[in-house]
Amino acid sequence: MSIARLNPDTLSKNPAFTQAVAVENPQKLIYVGGQNGVNVTGQVVGNDIASQSEQAFKNVVAALTAAGATLQDVIKMTIYVVQGQSLQAAFMGAQKAGNMNAHPPAISVIIVAGLANPQFLIEIEAVAALV
Repeated sequence: MSIARLNPDTLSKNPAFTQAVAVENPQKLIYVGGQNGVNVTGQVVGNDIASQSEQAFKNVVAALTAAGATLQDVIKMTIYVVQGQSLQAAFMGAQKAGNMNAHPPAISVIIVAGLANPQFLIEIEAVAALV
């Protein structure tokens, strides 16, 4: 079994966590850590759920790409949304960043009181499988 911890140059760096982890045995599993609406420098991209959702989704795609995967390989997503935010606006923002309609994963949406940074309105994590 091999484990690769991936921190692609297309995502912000933080010494406290890894952006994605790929596990191969012999199938390859990719675990994408929670992605927020931040750009490569770690700056929050906007103060609305739609723009943060679009960026968070783009960040998930960037982490998947670093592991050799695509959205079509995602088998599970967990989406954390700050209470009071519009799920419809979040969905519309995510749709701008990518389309999973051909092979939709299992998805859980969890409403939370807050996230690690008070400016964050959404966080998306994913699990992908390459078989």
